[in-house]
Amino acid sequence: MAGIVEALVAALYPRHFGPNALSEDSLDIYVADTIEQALRRLRREVGRELRFADQESATKHGEIDLQAITIVAEFAHDLPRIRALLDSDIRAAYEGDPAAKSLDEVVFCYPGITAMIRHRIAHQLYALGVPMLARIVAEIAHAQTGIDIHPGATIGESFFIDHGTGVVIGETARIGKRVRLYQAVTLGAKRFETDKQGRIVKGGDRHPIIEDDVVIYAGATVLGRVTIGQGSSIGGGVWLTRDVPPGSVVTQAKARQEAFEDGGGI
Repeated sequence: MAGIVEALVAALYPRHFGPNALSEDSLDIYVADTIEQALRRLRREVGRELRFADQESATKHGEIDLQAITIVAEFAHDLPRIRALLDSDIRAAYEGDPAAKSLDEVVFCYPGITAMIRHRIAHQLYALGVPMLARIVAEIAHAQTGIDIHPGATIGESFFIDHGTGVVIGETARIGKRVRLYQAVTLGAKRFETDKQGRIVKGGDRHPIIEDDVVIYAGATVLGRVTIGQGSSIGGGVWLTRDVPPGSVVTQAKARQEAFEDGGGI
């Protein structure tokens, strides 16, 4: 799967990750050929996952193969949209970091962009019904960058993770447009529901909603299905388990004072 991911990345950004000798005349041919080969390999992997998931039924191989073809065709159709989202992420990183000298530097050097390229691919696979392959792609990114984004997380355009190491974003997190996170931010679950036998109940919305134009600084932890309102700023090291109205500024001192006044934790 790693080879498929790298081929897709090279096809999305051939000038950066394609072969050194690539010329303008050969660019379109390279992209078309690389995508075709990557999608052919992806169809095989999608088929394998579908067969793993179908072990207890009698679905015919031909039906699974047709389903794999349909999934990969839909994925291919979405590649231009994925590229457009990634371009907005790259622009957000360039405009949001005074240390960035060029868009090319952002593409080559920023771990947040490395993670997001792979997340955009993984999220689409997840949405199309192949969650295991999506998790594999996510874990490739996690190993490469130290940024752990579940492929189920929904992330809007112009998303920027600055520095990035230690960022964790859970499966049901929903992130709006033009959001910025710094290193070691966690968007996680507060608690897990259990059944009568004490087993964790799968699924359910358990991660935060981050609205548009929010900034969350280093080391902040936001837990549970809470909403951080549009335009808010969450300070470094804050531990937050409640909704925040739009336009709020939350710091460690303010969070501690509110918790004290309420007689409990946040």
